[in-house]
Amino acid sequence: MDKNNYCVIMAGGIGARFWPISRSSKPKQFLDILGVGKTLLRQTFDRFSKVCLTENIYIVGNLEHFATIKEILPEIDDSQILSEPLRRNTAPCIAYSNFIIRSKNPDAKIVVAPSDHLITNEEKFIEVIKKSFEFVSQNDGLLTLGITPDRPETGYGYIQISNKPDKKFPYVQRVKTFTEKPDKQTAEAFIKSGEFFWNSGIFIWSLKSIDIAYDKYLPEITKVFQQIKLEESPEKNAEMVKSAYSECKNISVDIGIMEHAENVYVLCTEFGWSDLGTWDSIYEKSNKDENGNVILGKNVISYESTNTIIKVPDDKLVIIQGMDNFIIAESDNILMICKKNDENKIRQFVHDVKINKGEKYT
Repeated sequence: MDKNNYCVIMAGGIGARFWPISRSSKPKQFLDILGVGKTLLRQTFDRFSKVCLTENIYIVGNLEHFATIKEILPEIDDSQILSEPLRRNTAPCIAYSNFIIRSKNPDAKIVVAPSDHLITNEEKFIEVIKKSFEFVSQNDGLLTLGITPDRPETGYGYIQISNKPDKKFPYVQRVKTFTEKPDKQTAEAFIKSGEFFWNSGIFIWSLKSIDIAYDKYLPEITKVFQQIKLEESPEKNAEMVKSAYSECKNISVDIGIMEHAENVYVLCTEFGWSDLGTWDSIYEKSNKDENGNVILGKNVISYESTNTIIKVPDDKLVIIQGMDNFIIAESDNILMICKKNDENKIRQFVHDVKINKGEKYT
């Protein structure tokens, strides 16, 4: 295995759209959402351990989740868990991990990925990551993975390709445009054109290439992390990181760098990908009964119900009758029932609960 291959797994999200199953104290990446016996973080780590040495995999997460990450991944060293003192989106997160990896190996090639994605064809995925590492080892390029869309999804970002494949690496194309979550009509036009792919949020680059991009497009973030001098004391290091994060603006690497850089490429592929960002994405990827229901719970009895997703504790006996196109979810004595088509309102539910009932319920 190539000792220059590194992986950064971003595990700092709070998963508010999966409330009440996902809570701020234990977001979805630390849960076995699909009931397969492994948390999403564990699945992600195991996937990348096939292309990166264990000691070359870093987890970036919230400071409050350090113990949870360590419990899920006991084989990694404490130094491989990069704790963020504040939530500042992906650009500071990646800059932090770059800073740490640079101190270990300036020749690193890095894949950056969220911790909560579902990938059903892992063999194809590993093949794609290997090809990606090969490309960035020979090119000063910032590479992202584009997923072949199978529907006009409005919950994903889109990448438009230039239709000019690289001569040496024909599976790679230059990116023409990025588009954040479009409306239904626009998404349908994207699919019809054949030029647009879903943005997976998975990036591959050499440390040298991404450093150049930060220096050019986000120099203020580069400067903040250049001021950190690692010391023997973990406490002092934590203080310096906290000070650095307090100076960083809240910005994604997509907006801060990828939408501006001229050396951005995409590898378009398909390996059974879903970002599991919504209840609907869980519904789409789960097995359904003869009435189109997804039942995640061992003691659920359903009557005259259709197209509904039910996620309840295994020790809870639940009887459902006459529900069509609903989300029914229970966790820690919180029960939520809402229309599946209105799941975009869950963030509002969480906000209202926080205001009226307190943070302990969110």
